[in-house]
Amino acid sequence: MKIKNVFIAGALLVSVLTFAQKDELKALKKIYNKSVPTASELADYKANLSKLESVAVEEADKVSLNYYKSVYPLLEVASIGAEPTAVQLQKIFSIKAISDLANGFNSTLEYEKKSGKKVFTDDIKTKVALIKPRLVNAAVDYGKQDKFNESSAILYSAYLMDKTDQENLYFAASYAVNGKNYTKALEYYYELKNLNYSGEKTLYYAVNKANGTEDYFGEDKNTRDNYVKVLSTHEKPRDEKVISRKGEIYKNIALILVEQGKIGEAKQAILDARKANPDDTSLLITEADFYLKEKDFASYTRIVNEALAKDPNNVQLVFNLGVISADSGKYDEAEKYYKRAMEIDPKYFDAYLNLSELKLRADKDFVDQMKKLGTSDADNKKFDVLRAKQIANYKDTLPYLEKGVELRPDNDAVKRTLLGVYQALEMTDKYKALKAKL
Repeated sequence: MKIKNVFIAGALLVSVLTFAQKDELKALKKIYNKSVPTASELADYKANLSKLESVAVEEADKVSLNYYKSVYPLLEVASIGAEPTAVQLQKIFSIKAISDLANGFNSTLEYEKKSGKKVFTDDIKTKVALIKPRLVNAAVDYGKQDKFNESSAILYSAYLMDKTDQENLYFAASYAVNGKNYTKALEYYYELKNLNYSGEKTLYYAVNKANGTEDYFGEDKNTRDNYVKVLSTHEKPRDEKVISRKGEIYKNIALILVEQGKIGEAKQAILDARKANPDDTSLLITEADFYLKEKDFASYTRIVNEALAKDPNNVQLVFNLGVISADSGKYDEAEKYYKRAMEIDPKYFDAYLNLSELKLRADKDFVDQMKKLGTSDADNKKFDVLRAKQIANYKDTLPYLEKGVELRPDNDAVKRTLLGVYQALEMTDKYKALKAKL
């Protein structure tokens, strides 16, 4: 009899808990579905979360609890009614709240996929579509404030909400590097590596006839072509290829490993990457850069020659070799690569820009040397020699800057640099004409 009574008492307790859970879940669901919940309803919501936390025993109830808890910030935003301000959003969506929301979405989707019962799945997909652009904007805003680790955390949460959008994971890694959080950056880069992410794509542009500005159509070629060929609202279509980011990813993995003192692992990471992607020339650049930083010039020369032999007319490859050489102080070699890039593609803007910048680096040396001179006859002669070299350097740089402005007339930075050169060379008419366009 005692055993039977205990069994009945236990069954009664389970029954009471079950009813309690159902009541709390109903209350949470009712407030969750409100378009504009009141402050009182938000308080009830939190109270029911607290009650459910103490009685939820079944996996389904625990999943629901976790989901309802994670989406509380969304209810806070909804309670504002009107469009919330940036300050309000930043206060509600702390980095932790965003992370909890992403984890709540993920765990719920995984459970519902496993159980075959879709309760929140469709709603989550709708919410992700609305929230993700806001998260990306918030990450960019934090980045502008040099709060790189915050940007990284938000973008990683955005990636967790939609793992098909791997670009958010890539930028989360990039921001983590900027924030010197190399542990997180390495974690994200390894995930990108395992996903075989490249980021290679083509972006589409066309000029709007109505206002003369170039509109961006993302990766949607059909829409762009429709505006140009069918609707005739746009003209001058332009395609922009985004090269593979694999080389950059593996390069950053190697650099972080070097930073951590793991030279052997860094070298092996690059070799493994090349074995897995033998036709990816960007990885040749990464290996060349690695050897250059390690001052293994023999290996660097071998890899560079291998890269050029494989694809001698690859303008991006040649340009990247110029960048590596310039960053390593090999200015003559960099100039050679930039000029070769111009030969391959006379409209390759970045080559003109970088070569101009490379040549103008010498200007600081001239100025520093002239400042140190006195007023003696000997110093005056040295000044004249340095001034002549400075003027010659300006004249040598001039055609590359002018070509840059011709190719990108909307690039104010290049125009301002060219203005400075015109002024130094006392080319008054050209200075005034260009100044009028700024």
